[in-house]
Amino acid sequence: MQFLKWEDGNEYDGSQINPSWAFQEFNVKDSTIVSWVGPMNILGDNLIDYEDVGLDITGNKMLHFIVEHFDEQPGNLKLAYHRQRMLVMIMRDKLLDYGIKTTQDGDDIFIDNGKLSVSIATASISAMKIHFAVNITKKGTPADVNVASLEDNGISMDDVYELQDKVANTYIETIETIMKDITKTKVF
Repeated sequence: MQFLKWEDGNEYDGSQINPSWAFQEFNVKDSTIVSWVGPMNILGDNLIDYEDVGLDITGNKMLHFIVEHFDEQPGNLKLAYHRQRMLVMIMRDKLLDYGIKTTQDGDDIFIDNGKLSVSIATASISAMKIHFAVNITKKGTPADVNVASLEDNGISMDDVYELQDKVANTYIETIETIMKDITKTKVF
């Protein structure tokens, strides 16, 4: 699995959740975790969560992660959601390193009652995909949502980039150690 950093400033519009996006964008033939800092503006055609239809899903500055796994065909939606929750828990664990205590409800992270993250998992015939992002700022987020942000909790941009690396590398390490555990386990 490869960790790729996309140029900061690129907008997440929902199209990046499409199958083989990293191959099309970066010509990488592997499972990937792609991360960048940029805005989010999900258009109606790219909404894949039925609960979000008709909602504005926006933010001026977020830390994004797009994960794509090709280790099971067809893609397993249940496994994609398990991996999504694992990514959420890794982020929560790494935020503790900065003294930020969070709570979790499903795939959402909260600081006090403010929603810090957005996320979706999906599967296709060839892969499993996850989009996960945390608010760096509250600017540009929907007015009707109580939002939390990293900057309001003392996280600098240097910290954001450090967090980006820690989360992505821990996710890869966790996936790799699971695969190694599978290969060393006697099955009946």
